[in-house]
Amino acid sequence: MNTLSRRGFLAASSAALAIAHLPRAAMAQAPVPLALSAATRTLDIDGRAATVFGLAGPVGQGLVLDPGQRFRVDLTNDLDVGTVIHWHGQIPPNAQDGVPDMPMPLLAPSETRSYDFEARPGTHWMHSHVPVQEMRLLAAPLIVRAPEDIAADRQEVVMFLHDFSFKSPEEVLEEISGGHGDGHGAGHGAGSGAPSMQGMPMGGMGAIQGMEHGAMGGMPMGNMSGMGGMMGMGGMAMDLNDHDWDAYLANDRTLSDPEVVQVERGGRIHLRVINAAAATVFWIDTGAAQARLVAADGHGVQPVLGTRFGLAMGQRLDLEIDLPNEAGAWPILALREGARERTGLILATQGAEVRRIDAVAESEAPAFDIDLAQETRLIALDPLPDRPVGHSQMLMLGGSMQPYIWTINGAVWGQHRPVTARSGERVVLSFHNMSMMGHPMHLHGHVFQVVGLNGRAVSGALRDTVYVPPMSMVDVALDAGEAARWMLHCHHMPHLASGMMTEFAVTASA
Repeated sequence: MNTLSRRGFLAASSAALAIAHLPRAAMAQAPVPLALSAATRTLDIDGRAATVFGLAGPVGQGLVLDPGQRFRVDLTNDLDVGTVIHWHGQIPPNAQDGVPDMPMPLLAPSETRSYDFEARPGTHWMHSHVPVQEMRLLAAPLIVRAPEDIAADRQEVVMFLHDFSFKSPEEVLEEISGGHGDGHGAGHGAGSGAPSMQGMPMGGMGAIQGMEHGAMGGMPMGNMSGMGGMMGMGGMAMDLNDHDWDAYLANDRTLSDPEVVQVERGGRIHLRVINAAAATVFWIDTGAAQARLVAADGHGVQPVLGTRFGLAMGQRLDLEIDLPNEAGAWPILALREGARERTGLILATQGAEVRRIDAVAESEAPAFDIDLAQETRLIALDPLPDRPVGHSQMLMLGGSMQPYIWTINGAVWGQHRPVTARSGERVVLSFHNMSMMGHPMHLHGHVFQVVGLNGRAVSGALRDTVYVPPMSMVDVALDAGEAARWMLHCHHMPHLASGMMTEFAVTASA
């Protein structure tokens, strides 16, 4: 088989995303809780060893549950620092949600904590809720199969995307913020009396003096040294990328040695794409292989045909691909928005020639969904039932590059005013982005439906993370769940670490 050289991981490395191609027999209903470990591992990044974090399950990075299988997991912290894992896309009891001190503290080194709740089907993921740890790749896929996935009899392939730096996350945040970030959200969810994590101050422990509010709208956005992806928008400068990472990974590999997934002639593929990057929006380009987008954030949408689909940090896409009945190789690439860098994997039949692909494209990929054209095309298969709206609230998204502070309703975490609701009531949240960077907004403990795009009513996708482009407005509807404090934040890690987070405080119904 004429393929790219396939350097193995170093001896200390765990199996890379083995769940992408597991037989069903390996994922049978477990009579005992599944073991999951937060631990270090070593990757080969373009010939250079890199020690990162990871979430090792029974058969590699991540977990796969079969239809009807409960999320019964014993999580052990094998790191030398405290951590906590958020089950992104799941709706566990609030105590199991995985946010520092809301209400459970971090897992201490060597501590094990048990989780048990009903799993929601779909393409999801799990990650540390400490930004500097997520930036060290403490994340993995969490796939919950539905009965229709089994009936469809498609080869399942996971594409787990990261951005990566050989520098420490603290160094990266310092470079991005120019020293102005001050870690407002570094330990998000922790109270002001909690200890700092990884040397970063906790949220609520002293905002930058005189900078309680980020600049809100119409401000000039300073371009930082080395920043890529600047473009004009209505005469204002729009920042697409505020850091140039050392590498962009698909299933822990770069295009110098991508994963080559063996497929059959005429193969039917279910590609589950997860954007676990800290601060990079990707376009997924299927090239010569026509695809159907069939789910967003784990929830079905009316199929959308195409060969290029985008997803922001925290979001997931499910693509169905029917390959031609012939031998061949089909690269599936992830293009960094507003830039030339790319990563990806290759679908190839046995014996097919697999050509090397340059990690830098000839031209820059465009900005993602500035006009919300993709989001407009997504229509939920199972929309929320019609109900009177009990509560509506506008959330103003603001901030600036210099000083590097990002806010919700003019406040950073620790100075925030919670968004409130009563359990069971229909709520509409309107995200109004008055900054010149896009913000993927993620709400814990709930699924919402996109119901408005720039003032136009839609019956959009069900999601847990919605991308709000610069100078745009997105409305989402939801039914408030368990009476508890739920995080609501931007999933751009440097934005979160510098304060872009609030809480959705649900109280019991009268």
